[in-house]
Amino acid sequence: MDIDPGTTALVLTDPQNDFLSPDGVTWSLVGGSVTSNRTVEHIEELLQAAKDNDIDVFVSPHYYYPTDSGWQFGGTMEQVMHDIDMFSRTGPLSLDGFAGSGADWLERLKPYLEDGRTIVASPHKVYGPENNDLALQLRKRKISRVILGGMSANLCVESHMRGLLESGFDVTVVKDATAGALHPELGDGYASALINFGYIANAVVATSEAVEAMRPSQLTAV
Repeated sequence: MDIDPGTTALVLTDPQNDFLSPDGVTWSLVGGSVTSNRTVEHIEELLQAAKDNDIDVFVSPHYYYPTDSGWQFGGTMEQVMHDIDMFSRTGPLSLDGFAGSGADWLERLKPYLEDGRTIVASPHKVYGPENNDLALQLRKRKISRVILGGMSANLCVESHMRGLLESGFDVTVVKDATAGALHPELGDGYASALINFGYIANAVVATSEAVEAMRPSQLTAV
């Protein structure tokens, strides 16, 4: 990985309580994978390395508002998210009840995400970035390479990988800075994502490799 800090960004999908906290509504499905991968710890390592080395951080969050309950159809996990009030907010212009909710950032990550430097895109609504402004925000800063992590592996991370690749970005996925659901009928979401990461991404690396590449001695001169 040859990283130019001027054209490289760290992108995280859904670093939110409903995925990463034991109190989140999906913990019974994703908790084992989050714990075994040390996903939270690895996301924090990526954030620290990016901040220390002046690499822009972007977040593509997932929010649902009361009006989204009017949708008339949805895929399997999409419907589950609505049924369990995942990422639920009181409205697009209100933060009532937001602090500490499932839609809020994981508390451990807030010092990095609320430092006034992190770029938070508008919310994606299903899995990918096609309907939010992430690509616009990246392009306006002349970002061409993305280091990608977050939740969850075979849903939003994989969809962002595919969407960003189709939009012309060079995408490296950090395989242990994500996790997936383990469902008795649907299967192992993390395992399925790893296969597709390998087939599709420009590179697939561990957190340690990504952090090393972001260090000043490894950065490509601007």
